[in-house]
Amino acid sequence: VAASPYPYPLPVEHTALVMIDFQRDFMEAGGFGETLGNNVALLRTSLEPGARLLAAARQAGMLVVHTLEAHKADLSDLPPAKQLRGNLPPELRIGAEGDMGRILIRGEPGNGIVPEVAPIDGEWQVHKPGKGAFWATGLHEKLQARGITHLLFAGVTTEVCVQTSMREANDRGYECLLVTDATDSYFPKFKEAAIEMIRAQGGIVGWTADTAAVEAALAAA
Repeated sequence: VAASPYPYPLPVEHTALVMIDFQRDFMEAGGFGETLGNNVALLRTSLEPGARLLAAARQAGMLVVHTLEAHKADLSDLPPAKQLRGNLPPELRIGAEGDMGRILIRGEPGNGIVPEVAPIDGEWQVHKPGKGAFWATGLHEKLQARGITHLLFAGVTTEVCVQTSMREANDRGYECLLVTDATDSYFPKFKEAAIEMIRAQGGIVGWTADTAAVEAALAAA
């Protein structure tokens, strides 16, 4: 892949696409993200590139993983420190009843993936209680069992769940690439900063490239 800071190797049979938290609570009007005062339109610009990336990965026969920030209905996997973070009123905390069901609770309407990038049969769905995709999910063990060594990342938000997941993956030995136009943040400056941090110092966390570069590499594979 034509990437920064230098070309990224793409062994398709050992690569997975990880679609981070493209869920209604974060991306749709009336969801949790908008309730907190965020402009969800800033995230939705990642959907067209994300859908193209997903289609290219499927065409290539690549493993696809979808993650969702989601907690059990009884909140047994929700640390009090996370529930209380942000000094939010009780009606806006995780587990409270929102316009799309209980906030960030597995199986609730708002916790589903938006239709533009929804999973199909055979694609993995990982419900993660934290920001990163690897903590308390068993994802690493499943990827290892499939012989996966390389990960492409897309999703939201760039500086929180996407970057956290990339750093977790980097520490576990994966070669990671962030697809820059298939990720977004409520804060554009945070996205820019996260991209710079990821590819700094010769790719200290990983590589970055846009969707077109990945499509071209997969077409040539």
